[in-house]
Amino acid sequence: MQNDDKIYISYNQVHKLTKEAVERYRINEIYKPDLMIAIGGGGFIPARILRTFLKRQSGQNIPIQAIGLSLYEDLVTSDPDIIGTQVIKTQWLQFGPSYTDICPLLGKNILIVDEVDDTRTTLAYAVQELLKDIEEEKLKFIETNSAGTPIPETKLAIFVLHNKKKEKRMELPDPSIVNEGRYFAAKETPDKWLVYPWEANDIDEHTTKSSLQENNE
Repeated sequence: MQNDDKIYISYNQVHKLTKEAVERYRINEIYKPDLMIAIGGGGFIPARILRTFLKRQSGQNIPIQAIGLSLYEDLVTSDPDIIGTQVIKTQWLQFGPSYTDICPLLGKNILIVDEVDDTRTTLAYAVQELLKDIEEEKLKFIETNSAGTPIPETKLAIFVLHNKKKEKRMELPDPSIVNEGRYFAAKETPDKWLVYPWEANDIDEHTTKSSLQENNE
């Protein structure tokens, strides 16, 4: 018997949700991302599927950068202000030799990708750290350009497969992401345990459970 506290997500559902969200939010027409930043490990596969549906005017693929963030859920502490709120970087942006621009974030529309917006802690941390990098690039730009040269604007956006309908622990440090309609959630879900196919030990069993739940909806 299936545990009703879990929702099983299939690869087919991820693919369809992603395609529908790109069309519904008109991400290609309105936001036009230049760069995706996938939060590992849950954001890697959604980002790659997203790239199938996101198009650049040049016809080139949208580059994907990977960052690793770990949320401490199991700290040896009873302090409720610490549990589930501390994040550590395990991997950050690495622009290779093909990036000749010393300010690779400036003037870009950057889409941050993760599988789920649960407590919002990880997403908030990612935005916070990216804003720091952008501010550093602004200083470099000012140093290397003539006085009065306009600083190119960077716009951050967020794409998640699922947004859990619950009170969030953190707010996004850049309010314009929500206020200007650059928060893209493919689906709103209840506050239940979401099991994604890339977490499955037995993909056939997982897909069967997902199909049974979908048929019973």
